[in-house]
Amino acid sequence: MATLEWGFPLDGRPHAVFNTRIESALEQLRRGRRGMWAKAIAEGRCLVPVCAFYESHATERVASEKTGKPVRRQYRFTMPGARAFLLAGVQQDGRFSIVTTEPNAIVAPIHDRMPLVLGSGESTVWLGSDFAALANRSAITLAFEPER
Repeated sequence: MATLEWGFPLDGRPHAVFNTRIESALEQLRRGRRGMWAKAIAEGRCLVPVCAFYESHATERVASEKTGKPVRRQYRFTMPGARAFLLAGVQQDGRFSIVTTEPNAIVAPIHDRMPLVLGSGESTVWLGSDFAALANRSAITLAFEPER
């Protein structure tokens, strides 16, 4: 267990990078550990426990509770029957990032990416040498509900 800061700093940018596309990280690893994610995906894979994750709908709008102006509707995703579940992450130098992948059929109508959600028994695969096989999350079952 470790306390890490969310987001990798990016030189010349005011904000950190919070998500790691698995496709980019795997490509960097194939190129011989060149790139922002190469070392973290090779040596720093980690598990991020969550109760839920949120995604913004691409087009659906609702009134902001603070300003009344239209904002993208947020959706809360959970794993049925689980109080908590694990997301794949990478960490390096006291920081971590959530690994993302193509959305499955449940998430796709809402967002074009999703966290790499780990199912039962998959944490050892993510931490092992065959982790790239987990990029396809089509078999993961999730429940969702709109916020507000």
